[in-house]
Amino acid sequence: MAITRRDFLNGVAIAIAAGLTPLDWARANGKNSALIQDDYYPPALTGLRGNHPGSFETAHAVGREQQRFAIDGLPTEETWDLVIVGGGISGLAAACFWQQQMGKQSKILVLDNHDDFGGHAKRNEFTVDGKTLIAYGGSESFQSPANNFSDEANKLLADVGISVTRMKQGFDVNFYPDHNMSRGVFFDKKNFGVTKIVSGDPGRAVSDDIPHDRLNGRPIDAFINDFPLSDADRKALIDLHVTPSDYLAGMTVEQKSEWLDTHSYREFLSTKVGLSPMAVLYFQQRSNDFFAIGIEGITCSDARACALPGMEAMGLPPLDGEALADLEEPYVYHFPDGNAGLARLLVKYLIPDALPGATMEDSIKARLDYAALDRPENPTRIRLSSSVVNAATTPEGVAVTYLRDGKPHRVVGRNAVMAGYNMMIPFIVPETPAQQKADLRLNVKAPLVYTNVVVRNWRAFQQLGIHEFYSPAAPYSRVKLDYPVSLGGYQHSASPDDPMVLHMVYVPTYPGSNMTAREQFHKGRAFLLGTAFEEHEKMVRDQLQEMLGGAGFDHQRDIAGITVNRWAHGYAYYATALFDDMEEMPTIVERARQPVGRIAIANADADWDAYAHTAIDQAWRAVNELKAMG
Repeated sequence: MAITRRDFLNGVAIAIAAGLTPLDWARANGKNSALIQDDYYPPALTGLRGNHPGSFETAHAVGREQQRFAIDGLPTEETWDLVIVGGGISGLAAACFWQQQMGKQSKILVLDNHDDFGGHAKRNEFTVDGKTLIAYGGSESFQSPANNFSDEANKLLADVGISVTRMKQGFDVNFYPDHNMSRGVFFDKKNFGVTKIVSGDPGRAVSDDIPHDRLNGRPIDAFINDFPLSDADRKALIDLHVTPSDYLAGMTVEQKSEWLDTHSYREFLSTKVGLSPMAVLYFQQRSNDFFAIGIEGITCSDARACALPGMEAMGLPPLDGEALADLEEPYVYHFPDGNAGLARLLVKYLIPDALPGATMEDSIKARLDYAALDRPENPTRIRLSSSVVNAATTPEGVAVTYLRDGKPHRVVGRNAVMAGYNMMIPFIVPETPAQQKADLRLNVKAPLVYTNVVVRNWRAFQQLGIHEFYSPAAPYSRVKLDYPVSLGGYQHSASPDDPMVLHMVYVPTYPGSNMTAREQFHKGRAFLLGTAFEEHEKMVRDQLQEMLGGAGFDHQRDIAGITVNRWAHGYAYYATALFDDMEEMPTIVERARQPVGRIAIANADADWDAYAHTAIDQAWRAVNELKAMG
């Protein structure tokens, strides 16, 4: 689906009207009030969230429509020591690092185009029968902190009051195993000819929160023999799992490693293992959640790092430390609202009055005061619904122009940090060198959807004995009961009769299209932006009804709320030899994040890695680059 001069949001087209100047257009389409009232509380909003209506239209006017705003005559309204563009984890971390190095009275302004801070780390709240349920709408958990987190990241966590030890203690890894529940597979009728639920998946998973000895899995042959596939396909899948061959026999270890690094897992299964198209289909969406692309878009080496089968008998060298940690370290460092919990504590560190309480635990149920974010008396301020359209070096510093409520504003910072998406920097900072602009544009972010559905009970899951579904071909590749976290007085659902948040992952992919990852991401993004909430809702209800209807689930009766967190620009681009020159990539990454004058570049994109610790590390680098300039 191509979107050119208009974005279709909730079925309503918002167009750049002919004859309007860019500033006229901005004023006409200003949809987010600059005034924050006492009842302003974005986490409680449902419907279409994430890249929500009002958050991206200005950026699209600047980037896609090549609109240029007449900003030269704007007066400077405020001056700051540091202006940060982007209020996600990297932008907030940069503010913390700056404050630590330059003093708490140093003046910092954070501008963000969304109506909430946190970037991809968004908090969703629901109220069902008087009970508040907390969920994560984006950035999920800390990824292998014992192995992956730098000293600087660990120190920042400690500074804002986060204890990964106490986070781990609040995660009940035995909750679902003790309920005799396992992972399962949903085979949909459209693609497999019959609706079939198969429980007892014994397979390991990357970033797994269930202990390896508590999976409640069945023997692999019994599990696969329940698949709605032909006898030959089931036998082939069992052989692949139980008695894999050296499918690259005749190659040296070095040649095997090179082949696995440069060929897709789909090609491997089809041409080397010899699976039929239907057998391959079983694996199609196994990589969706981790990589935001199907198995045609990941290398065999990446598949191996995700514990996908087929490479055990090849005599390959051990996995590297990071990949091994992702498989071995429990995935249990999770706030009830995901990494929004980190973002909220970063905000509290910067603006103490914004969040009540003194500890990490106190923050969990506390209601953040959004009116406190932009008070004039605070040296650090966070200004939401503010879309930056230009940043330029001047003799006074960096002039930053943004639109808020349809009105243009200009501030000047002695220094600036770009902590938003890499792909927008060439448009916001026109003086960026041409080669650097080209490098920045290569980071095409992967689209995905995190949908949270509140159900009034989870008896259907209990009856099926499944706490998490993988779907090979249905729209939502992952449907799971919420992580069992009880922390700071917040209690996870204890009984199947209690309400529960379902977390669902949808990634628009195009298997068989022969498109590169970037091409798929562009097309998927257009699809997401062109899909109304009502269509998302129907997709959710139809899949849940087909999955759970046989166990007594009724979507009209049992669904109490739906929040669709649409991330048209989701994961940072992950470079792979399938589509990139891997020898050139380190140079591209380094060139792309070079400062432009006194404008430094942070964000997870700056290291081409979609993790919270990456965002923090890049904030540390950016702040120190500015500090070194004096």
